[in-house]
Amino acid sequence: MEQILAAFSTVLSPEFFVWLILGVFLGLVVGAIPGINDVIAIAVLIPITFNLDPAQALLMLAGLYTAACYGGSFPAIMLRIPGTASSMVTVMDGYPMTLKGQGGLALGISTISSIMGGLFSAVCLMFFAPTLAGYALYFGPAEYFSLGVLGLASVAGMAGKNAAKTLVACLLGLLLSTVGMSPENGFPRFVGNYFELLDGIPFVAALIGLFGISSGFQLMERLGQKTKMADDDDVSRIRIGKTLPSFSLFRKLLPVIGTSSLLGTIIGILPGAGQVMAIYMSYDLAKARNKDKEFGTGVPEGVAAPEAANNAVVGGSMVPLLSLGVPGNGTSALFLGALMIHGLRPGPALFADPSNIAYVIIVGFFLANFLLGPMGLFLGRMIAKFVFSIPDVLLGAAIVILCVTGAFAAGNSTFYILVALSFGLIGFIMEKLSIPLAPLILALILGPMMETGFTQSMTISDHSLSIFVEQPISLCMLVVSLIFCLIPVVGAVRKRHNRYFDMG
Repeated sequence: MEQILAAFSTVLSPEFFVWLILGVFLGLVVGAIPGINDVIAIAVLIPITFNLDPAQALLMLAGLYTAACYGGSFPAIMLRIPGTASSMVTVMDGYPMTLKGQGGLALGISTISSIMGGLFSAVCLMFFAPTLAGYALYFGPAEYFSLGVLGLASVAGMAGKNAAKTLVACLLGLLLSTVGMSPENGFPRFVGNYFELLDGIPFVAALIGLFGISSGFQLMERLGQKTKMADDDDVSRIRIGKTLPSFSLFRKLLPVIGTSSLLGTIIGILPGAGQVMAIYMSYDLAKARNKDKEFGTGVPEGVAAPEAANNAVVGGSMVPLLSLGVPGNGTSALFLGALMIHGLRPGPALFADPSNIAYVIIVGFFLANFLLGPMGLFLGRMIAKFVFSIPDVLLGAAIVILCVTGAFAAGNSTFYILVALSFGLIGFIMEKLSIPLAPLILALILGPMMETGFTQSMTISDHSLSIFVEQPISLCMLVVSLIFCLIPVVGAVRKRHNRYFDMG
């Protein structure tokens, strides 16, 4: 508690709090721009924050991450255009509410749900991350290898119909993670004539390319196409109406918000699951519990469920990142890059850092959710109207320029620009083929940890694989990994079984 109170004192001081406010504002703007999201914004900002104090930089990124999920609901509700992927489901009932003259009410429900979902996950982050980091002290090479297996297995288990493409992304990420010096014999692998690759692929430059530059390419590809579904006249004709829901409506929405917050936090903790899965699962759960209502026609529960879930994912994704160094999704993977660029390593050492930076980050996420209410309701409609006047081609060009500049700043080398552009092309092709990026990033992060853990385990056990099942923590993680891997298999068998009986 002393560390938490000290972190509150630090964050609330003017020289730090202003950066949190700036991050929330940027997140609202980023979320309201279709095609731009928190991943791209953080990819661009990470190198720019290099000269900032680590606490100031990470508070700004925490505010941006928190607000961008919520900011995507502005155009989703008012213009039927999801600002971010996490607001795709909000469109289904948010825009019909606007057509009924209840756009303001939908924004109010979105705001309250996002705040409550975010606060729930922030509290979980505040108390679970330090505890989990304490358990990480018991981790040896076998446990770290099994942790990597668990991370990749959870992605496979959550892949659903996209299992084959998810496997391709994981294998590509593991292959790319082998670039550099072998941890076993020090022999260089896949480096060619580029000595810069001896330490592996530059992580920050790769992330900037995969998320930032590839998104810029996609925006510029739409040059000449009409991507806006509403013009300024449409925006000006929108009726806002009252904003805050009545107490009776809030009481009816509270169970939906609570279950969606819990579901979003749990999914956020799972590596690779992400916000899209959380919003669809929470929306389906809300429909199942409210069968008397016709979702898709402007049902308040249809707005509350996905908005609570997507903001709950934010805090949940930071739990394994800060405590174990394993990102929950692509955005938290970029947050890992931000920590690394400031010389910080997630895990028990982060919580023992004299600067108390771990708790500063946690408190930053907590307070950012309180800022969402006043800033979101005041700036929401104004931001949404402004961003729709910006042509996509200008946004795309600006993103690519900023990303190239940021990649150079990350390593002060033109080689980093080459890496960013190469991964930008890879990311663009993967998006075209509908291959998810998150598994590739997770495999790229977990690959070196798994290889080092496996190599050290073999040395300790005299090349006996039994070491992985003799350690209780390692065995538990491998069992859970097996369960995750069996989920798609069981689903496929059940589907074939049902089809057989239907034909019969």
